[in-house]
Amino acid sequence: MRIVFMGTPSFAVPILEALIKEYEVVLVVTQPDKEVGRKKILTPSPVKEVALNNNIEVFQPTKIKEDYQKILDSNPDIIITAAYGQIIPKTILDYPKYKCVNVHASLLPKYRGGAPIHWAIINGDEYAGVTIMYMAEKMDAGDIISQDKLLIGEDDTTTLTNRLSLLGRDLLLKTLPDIFSGNINPIKQNETEVSFAYNISKEDEKINLNNTCKMVYNQIRGLSTTPGGYLIYNDKKVKVYSSTFIEKEIDGEIGEIVESNKKLGIKVKNGVIYPLTIQLEGKNKMSIKDFYNGMPNYFKVGEIVK
Repeated sequence: MRIVFMGTPSFAVPILEALIKEYEVVLVVTQPDKEVGRKKILTPSPVKEVALNNNIEVFQPTKIKEDYQKILDSNPDIIITAAYGQIIPKTILDYPKYKCVNVHASLLPKYRGGAPIHWAIINGDEYAGVTIMYMAEKMDAGDIISQDKLLIGEDDTTTLTNRLSLLGRDLLLKTLPDIFSGNINPIKQNETEVSFAYNISKEDEKINLNNTCKMVYNQIRGLSTTPGGYLIYNDKKVKVYSSTFIEKEIDGEIGEIVESNKKLGIKVKNGVIYPLTIQLEGKNKMSIKDFYNGMPNYFKVGEIVK
């Protein structure tokens, strides 16, 4: 089977690597190289690196709706996507004999969109999962072919992406022979159960201290690794990448610093949240312990974090 693979981030890497071992991947389509870091170094996507290491041709259209002929010229039997990052036009969707199949990191119809893993953690879900689905013009709205799920641990962060990627890889390899043989019964999504997991916005990154301890904790871990949630203290942004909490009644107003001796305690709706890993503007990420060793008087009891 001639496969065109479309994907961009690290989530897609194990899936592509498995396809390369089992099938003939004739073309890899990924997002254009991006400038990364303060020095704005032009950096290829993780998927592009895998393709080049395996001597597979790479195609990087800026707008795939306008530039897709190379995909058709590759004459694929099937197109497989995993977190590609652009809406794929109908001309491509209708072209392959075995259609276009997507590996999506949610239990559809829940969490259509680009950030399902983030939102599953932020919302405190018990399970996360992957769906193998036929692609449709409408975002993540195609018929479901197969699904699998796993428990979200209390301490899981966005590193859950790695486990879901492997789950998606294994489910795809199990499902593809049935797709090729026609031994499948695709299920239409129930539109009344649809929810969306749009990409994280700047507003979403702001940690809401008006929520309960558990909700604040979930938001912090759901944003950890990337992009990181943040608070404002003395008009400066403080990113928080990990935390713990205690549920207890305590005097003071929401956002008030209630502890500041080797650890930072901030009052929230029903207790105290304790940031464990933080980053000030222009500084490196560090543990709260290391931060206090260098700047012991930065946070002051009684002051407000927003």
